[in-house]
Amino acid sequence: MKIKLIYPKWPKLDRQTDFNLPPHGPVCFAATVPADVDLSFTDEHVEPIDFDEHADLVAISCMLTCQMPRGWEIADIYRAKGIPVIFGGIGTMLHAQETMTHADSVFLGEAEGRFHQVLTDLNNGGMQKVYDYQNDLPDIGLVGPARREILNRELYNYRGMQMVDLVHASRGCRFTCFPCCTPFLGGTRFRPRSLDDVIAEVASIENNRLFFVDNSMSQDDQWEKDLFKALIPLKKKWVCHPIKDNDEILDLAAEAGCWYVYQAIFDTSDHIRNRVKRLQERGIGVEGTIILGTDEQDEEYIKRLVDFLLEINLDLAEFTILTPFPHTPIRETLEKEGRILSNDWLRYTGGEVVFQPARMTPSKLQDLYYYAWDRFYSDSSQNLKMAKLFLKVMEKEKADGTYRHTSPRRRKWERNVEREIV
Repeated sequence: MKIKLIYPKWPKLDRQTDFNLPPHGPVCFAATVPADVDLSFTDEHVEPIDFDEHADLVAISCMLTCQMPRGWEIADIYRAKGIPVIFGGIGTMLHAQETMTHADSVFLGEAEGRFHQVLTDLNNGGMQKVYDYQNDLPDIGLVGPARREILNRELYNYRGMQMVDLVHASRGCRFTCFPCCTPFLGGTRFRPRSLDDVIAEVASIENNRLFFVDNSMSQDDQWEKDLFKALIPLKKKWVCHPIKDNDEILDLAAEAGCWYVYQAIFDTSDHIRNRVKRLQERGIGVEGTIILGTDEQDEEYIKRLVDFLLEINLDLAEFTILTPFPHTPIRETLEKEGRILSNDWLRYTGGEVVFQPARMTPSKLQDLYYYAWDRFYSDSSQNLKMAKLFLKVMEKEKADGTYRHTSPRRRKWERNVEREIV
């Protein structure tokens, strides 16, 4: 049997540096496909889809709302050829009903220990319309190492630099943040993988640079400490979502190779100022994730917030507009208040206003989104700020002997960045 696995492209954020990370969902799903199945993979962000390639089944993996329309287009093309199509991934779970009109089958939930049923049904004459495991989470022990060999490694780099590989040490999230759909997707129970399994997978990844895509690292203090201690001997360099603001944990994270952290910044408080400072004091960079358009924000608030980010010397900032994704608390609120302006999913990128803000017009919020990007990066471009973080991780790698000499193009890039910084 031949399965063609496809990761559709989506519209990137306006103003954001253009780069592509190796996707995580497809390589995790691929690990659930039996070894005797011929599996090919196409990430449409880095290579075109060969619609003439033979396949007995097309599997489309979607992560984002704005990815779904392209996934539906692809599915329609294959179904017109008589090739069955199944959808999976968290984007599919958010848009299950719509997706059913473009698919022979949809798979809802985590695939570990379950995908074999799809293949059995297909071999016996046809798949079920829906495989619904969303509320039946598999044993976390079934989660094995992702199947990264399906990736074309040469296509994932930034100006000659190898991008990070994605890995996860846990699933689920005990926090219920208002703009997030994670509670709907993976539940509110923190589900850590076996520490031995995580360390074995991390050690097996050839790339020295990783991104732990766990929803939050700060869900269990002892687990966090144990994980960081176990990572220290591997000398990997990694980024992640928030770490607990605790001296011991932060010190361990730095020793374990934490390179930078994604940190939600929601106000101009001393709490945020100190949190960023404490990370940077340990050599850990901070990329702020900033949502614009919440009900307490007006024009002056947003402008002050951007000035605050510059005052605290934030390393990088990613601005997004509050977006009411399906199955989030904020969407439920805005629907009740009649403030949803558009359900055009292609616009749900985080870079367009699709709701009525409380304290300004939609067009004013859109203008302030562009203002935030332009103001924060007015003195130093996002490319240069990102390059500085890459140089920092190179210095860490050189210090512990894990730096790999690479192409003349990369060495030229390093020299150019160093000159710009000076």
